[in-house]
Amino acid sequence: MAIAERALSLKVLICGAGVAGAALAYWLARNGHRVTIVERFPVLRKAGAQVDLRGQGIEAARCMGLLDAIKTKLVDEPGVAFVNTKGEIKAMLMANTSGRGPQSLTSEYEIMRGDLMRILFEATRETVDYRFDCSVEQFEQDEKHVVARFTDGSSEEFDILVGADGQGSHIRKAILPTGADPYRRMGIQMAYWFIPRITSDNNIRDTYIAPGGRMVMRRSHNPAETQVYFVLRDESDEASSVHREPIDRQKAFWAKRFRDAGWQTERFIEGMNTADFFYSQEVLQVRVDSWSDRRVVLIGDAAHCASPFSGMGISGSLVGAYVLAGEISRNSGDLRQAFANYDAVLRPFANEIQDSVKPFLLRLGMPRARWQISAFHAVTALALFLRIPELIARILPDDRDGRWLLPKYPELLRHD
Repeated sequence: MAIAERALSLKVLICGAGVAGAALAYWLARNGHRVTIVERFPVLRKAGAQVDLRGQGIEAARCMGLLDAIKTKLVDEPGVAFVNTKGEIKAMLMANTSGRGPQSLTSEYEIMRGDLMRILFEATRETVDYRFDCSVEQFEQDEKHVVARFTDGSSEEFDILVGADGQGSHIRKAILPTGADPYRRMGIQMAYWFIPRITSDNNIRDTYIAPGGRMVMRRSHNPAETQVYFVLRDESDEASSVHREPIDRQKAFWAKRFRDAGWQTERFIEGMNTADFFYSQEVLQVRVDSWSDRRVVLIGDAAHCASPFSGMGISGSLVGAYVLAGEISRNSGDLRQAFANYDAVLRPFANEIQDSVKPFLLRLGMPRARWQISAFHAVTALALFLRIPELIARILPDDRDGRWLLPKYPELLRHD
């Protein structure tokens, strides 16, 4: 298709107003498609913990023209400190700001999820129809259309339905074979919330490892608030199912498991009990053989969640939105081909970021015995003393120069 040629205008429904959904809507609306986003929450979800951009996600944001806006909202987090029960620093790993090599545990592009969502919303609010307090209850499709029936009792016909509804996606469940399990579990649980900031809370991310496969992280993103993360090695049915319990039961679970952990956990638990924002989840990956079924397609965590430990959740969503929008605009008259190309182009990238998460390495970083914690601190301190992270930055390629490169879609990048 010639670059000057206008693609067939499609009517697209996106289920989920998160990063993936809003980014896809940005590209599709910019290229002449009529886009509706439904979101089950009554307002835009501006809450959420700190996230980051890495590798190809930075390039995707630059292609959107949003990187400068993102830079104005970055969180100042220059490094990560590993502390003992007294709060003494045993090792400290600084962010890689050299401009070369891979990012470290903290990225040069750290941002609060809410700030990123505001940027995406402002970039799409004039061109996309947002419908809050509404979601897809069920849908039917044939070779020409998808009919979505909404939770408000209405129904509407679309050309495409996109499931951008996260790792627990209802759209994905509807298109998978009965009984299919899309999850690869890591045996790790996580919860996070905000508490009031105190004087000793600085801009370094503190990481504390407690016996019993427990980890506590503290990071501060503004003068008033501090984020708290509890991470737990636990494969039990109780731990996996607690995230579906009422919030008060979730909080009771986390308080019980961390009450004797040491360091500042008593303060963190007290803050958890009164926190307005609290989120608990199982750490897992989503792996499915196909991301589409006729006129329904998945994106972001609904398609290929890599887990928080990948560091690529937000970047994966931005990259996936860019690729899917590019293939739709390039093949708007043949959606089967568009979705097949989307899968073929993006899956190597999705596999790469998922395979980068090694469960056995996660377990090494969350030892159960005190002597193992001491050994972890000693090895980490030695590696930093020997400047191994600096050596890695010199030898290994930049995150953006990996085996998978962001493809070019002139259909998306042409000027209106």
